[in-house]
Amino acid sequence: MSTPLPDRRHSPRAGRCTWPAAWLCMAASICLPTLLHAQSVCLPAPRLLTTMPMGGQAGTEFEVRITGQSLDGAEQLIFPDPSISATPKLNDDGTVVADTFLVRVDGNCPVGVYDARIMAGLGISSARAFSVSDVPELTQTKPGTSLETALEVPIGSIVNATLVDRSVNFYAFDAKQNQRVIVDCVAKGIDSKMNPVLVVADATGSDLIVERRGGIIDFTAPQDGRYYVKVHDLTFKGGPYYFFRLALTEATADAVATRLPATNSVNSFSWPPPDVDANPAADETELAAVDDDARGITLPCDVGGSFFPAADVDTYQFTAKKGETWWVEVASERLGRPTDPSVVVQRVIDDGKVVDVAELADIPSPVKRSSNGYSYDGPPYNAGSSDAMGKFEIKEDGTYRIRVTDLFGGTRNDPANRYRMIVRKASPDFALVGWALHMGLRNGDRNALSKPIALRGGAVMPLEIVVVRRDGFDGEIELFFDNLPEGVTATGLTIAAGQTRGIMLVSAAANAPRGLQLADLFGRATIDGQDVVRPCHWASMKWPVTNAKSEIPDPRLVDRIPVSVGGIEQAGLSIEAAEDKVWQVQAGGKLTIPLRLIRRGDFSGKSMALDTFGAGFEHNTRFDLSLTQDQSEAVLDLARLKTPPGNYTIAFYGGAVAKYARGDEKPKDIVDIYVSKPISIHVVPAEATK
Repeated sequence: MSTPLPDRRHSPRAGRCTWPAAWLCMAASICLPTLLHAQSVCLPAPRLLTTMPMGGQAGTEFEVRITGQSLDGAEQLIFPDPSISATPKLNDDGTVVADTFLVRVDGNCPVGVYDARIMAGLGISSARAFSVSDVPELTQTKPGTSLETALEVPIGSIVNATLVDRSVNFYAFDAKQNQRVIVDCVAKGIDSKMNPVLVVADATGSDLIVERRGGIIDFTAPQDGRYYVKVHDLTFKGGPYYFFRLALTEATADAVATRLPATNSVNSFSWPPPDVDANPAADETELAAVDDDARGITLPCDVGGSFFPAADVDTYQFTAKKGETWWVEVASERLGRPTDPSVVVQRVIDDGKVVDVAELADIPSPVKRSSNGYSYDGPPYNAGSSDAMGKFEIKEDGTYRIRVTDLFGGTRNDPANRYRMIVRKASPDFALVGWALHMGLRNGDRNALSKPIALRGGAVMPLEIVVVRRDGFDGEIELFFDNLPEGVTATGLTIAAGQTRGIMLVSAAANAPRGLQLADLFGRATIDGQDVVRPCHWASMKWPVTNAKSEIPDPRLVDRIPVSVGGIEQAGLSIEAAEDKVWQVQAGGKLTIPLRLIRRGDFSGKSMALDTFGAGFEHNTRFDLSLTQDQSEAVLDLARLKTPPGNYTIAFYGGAVAKYARGDEKPKDIVDIYVSKPISIHVVPAEATK
């Protein structure tokens, strides 16, 4: 996607050159030098916080109002699918109505959740979920917090609404005796801060059914009459960030209840494996029983099942020969279910008893994640999963069983808690996901912010890419971007063999023009002699959490990777090697790299401490960089680092306090991150120089 944008370089709102580099506001996965606590953190970044309504019916046009942060100069409301379009709403005199757009959803637009974004003066904003349905929709314009003021909602429609603080929303509907109605409320799945509680009540307001865990209510009317749905937050919070979509759907007696579409969790990026069909080859109910406890399978297999009823244990029996190795992958949590699959492989011995052969582990997070979801002791992204994946080896011919159960399923009686189990021969591969890197700006930071790739001229932004490796694949993965805006380049710091993390550096030239592209990020590896390329999924925080001690950060996958240059502000500091070349050094030697500083703003303090990105150099000794000089140098001691011969890409990064102001504002101190341009290094064997 290439979007024509007006020239905003001479906007009166443009920030003065009294501020630091790109807005990278980081939480705490990497410790930076301790900085003063009096300053603010993070340069302004455009963030779309709410749309009202949060979606609409395919084939209709409707008005959408937005709110957000740093959306000055908002020009376009952008969607990733061309069947959804938006234009600014105009007054009768042709002037633009602030923060209001007319959205058109084509009739052929598929039902689902899409990401809406704003192209503002500073560039592209963070995403907000926007839903498309195939049923009529209503938007609640005034509160209905009692039976008397309840909004009437026809069965077969959706209402978009927000909660009133410390109140309950009421909705009325009419039903016939024995009519089955599915009541669904989607909130977390469309980025809301709300933890929904649903109640179906009779005509007097007396509760009939209550759902407090975010599920649906499957209601069959006991008699003709009027009924009410009550909706509130679990702790009765409210306000514009507590929005939801409530759907009333008629269903036949034997129909399977379905949920409204929702966004995907970060850990779902690793499912499905490549070249796997959308549906399993067989369902557990279709398999022949071999006895009262087990159903028969033949390996390899692809089976779908359900953790139902409560405490359900599914057992699959097969024969195998000595020397065989099989890989098992079970998906359930990654399908969006609140489950924790347990997989145990057993051997059946002569008397019918079984002995355990292997117990498969959860999929570990590729990087240490924060405890309890907080951001101050690790990144607030969890790319691991409670789903199981691993291998087992057959030591002798015989009959074996795979036992599958849900560790959370002892009291859960939900047939929707599905799983899928694939047993296969080794098929080495990998799956990638990335996000804007979180780094600690100072001791005590609790930030976990949604961070769009909205670049200022001369800025460098680090992206963290992590990998889940399948079936023993342990090779190097090269990272690369396609379809970047003019003036923007990307350098991938390769994910080294055996490692689970890499860094991608995205750089904007100082004179990069204003622009926007929906970019594509990939990883390339050699597997069994073949060149294999896999897409990298993208994740972001739903909300800009400024204090993760009081609000747990909540990330999700987003649908595309938009990259923009605002074109109206430049980075306050750029750091680069004095020469644009490949720097050569022998293994075990020392390399001194002269650095050039381009300062466009003022700083508090005379120096900043720099650390190093890049495999083979990440343990380089921290060094000081003068903020008052135009030149400095970095010294790399390869004897201490024990970096082997090869080609490397590194970058230096650190935090400092700079002055920032927009327009006529008084400058204020802001702590921010500065990253150098990538530097290429070739390490030659020591004997090559003898």
